[in-house]
Amino acid sequence: METTHPKKERTFVLLKPDAVQRGVIGEVIHRIERTGLKLIALKIMVATREQAMGHYFKDDTWCEDKGSRTVAAMKAAGKRPKKSAVEFGRDIVRALADFITSGPVVVMIWQGNEAIGVVRKLAGGTEPTTSDVGTIRGDLTIDSYRMANVDSRAVRNLIHCSDKPEEAEREIKIWFSKDEQLNYRLLNEEILYDINLDGIFE
Repeated sequence: METTHPKKERTFVLLKPDAVQRGVIGEVIHRIERTGLKLIALKIMVATREQAMGHYFKDDTWCEDKGSRTVAAMKAAGKRPKKSAVEFGRDIVRALADFITSGPVVVMIWQGNEAIGVVRKLAGGTEPTTSDVGTIRGDLTIDSYRMANVDSRAVRNLIHCSDKPEEAEREIKIWFSKDEQLNYRLLNEEILYDINLDGIFE
């Protein structure tokens, strides 16, 4: 089985409508770009419902897991859930799809060594109020799961990024055609990957 060189790892990044409306597109791109990752595709667009539902495709196991947290929180608050955990999980998927189709989004593919892990580290945890200082979500927004639940909406956390290579490749196919993805040499890569720095002096 052919393996891809680590410097060719790709990740998918989506800046959500709140990132566009808040004017932090450049800030997010800057944070990712200065790590040394290479931007190989970029566009601003309005997502279709089909793209959104394909992007947030989740099986019943995922829905059960996420929905069970909602059920537990309701019971802890003395409320009686009127739906199953799976249905609450499906509600989460629908809310996420509603959100990313509500306005323009920016979609990108970044490439480089450990691209997925690097971007996830920069993005921070999915809940802004508990995400670390120094991360995109921790620094640039203040939403929380609690407020999102009270308002019956998806959490506004600025950015989506892939969590594993197979997920990245699945997501990339939803948002980009092959001819929208560039293959080019970035001079920065010579410092990161190619040059023998022991021989840098003449």
